[in-house]
Amino acid sequence: MPWVLRGLRNGMLTTRWPGGADGYFDEFPAAVNMVVGRRSGAPDALADAAAACPTQAISVAPRPRLDRGRCILCGRCIDRSPDWFDWESGCATAQLSRQAMVVGDVEETDEALAQLRAALAYRVRRLRRSVHLRHVDTGSDGSDEWEIEALTNPVYDVHRLGIFFTASPRHADVLLVTGIGASGMVEPLRRTLDAMPAPSVVIAVGTDAVSGGLIGGGYAGGTGISGIVPVDVWVPGAPASPFSVLHGILLALGRLPSAGGSR
Repeated sequence: MPWVLRGLRNGMLTTRWPGGADGYFDEFPAAVNMVVGRRSGAPDALADAAAACPTQAISVAPRPRLDRGRCILCGRCIDRSPDWFDWESGCATAQLSRQAMVVGDVEETDEALAQLRAALAYRVRRLRRSVHLRHVDTGSDGSDEWEIEALTNPVYDVHRLGIFFTASPRHADVLLVTGIGASGMVEPLRRTLDAMPAPSVVIAVGTDAVSGGLIGGGYAGGTGISGIVPVDVWVPGAPASPFSVLHGILLALGRLPSAGGSR
């Protein structure tokens, strides 16, 4: 049992996040935002941006809204209507509910989000500083997988936080799901979740997993994974940046320094 002695000698090596300020996390434009203060009052510009959106993420009536769960970050709305839309800096994009991903003139849900946060914190209270992830691709274009893979490189290095990937769902605490939820992956995804020990956490990573994105609803089926498995954390983006995925994981585990993830 040399590994036991080595562990006792080395002590706890995992670190908390963030260890210090990270300009990339704070400054990377990871989302599109509706710029309330700069609106020029031109409804035609909003309608033009909505018509140009390839995933119908923008609503004009009854109220102007932007659904980040459908947004693929193409930037067409910003080009066509800069008075209504702009890039928002920061990778803290994960949310605890699907409704919280809709920005604009919407009702606040702080109380509901607080209840979701408390319930999730109770479920993950036994998950300490060693957490294992199981990733399942349910039909994506491959971009989300590249971003998740980047989490293990020296730049992001999730291992320093005590977060590891595992090939077996029986060893996993968190299920990361990418892709549209294609019909051929419905049963494998459900079986993966059933094989995980309770309590388990499900994170939908990327616009495809949240709403189907551009490729959902076609011959392969699938408009997101929420109808297949219960989702605890939603991470938008096409693809979601590695820091946004990490933000979603830490939000699920209750490890953020503040109550991040709520609007």
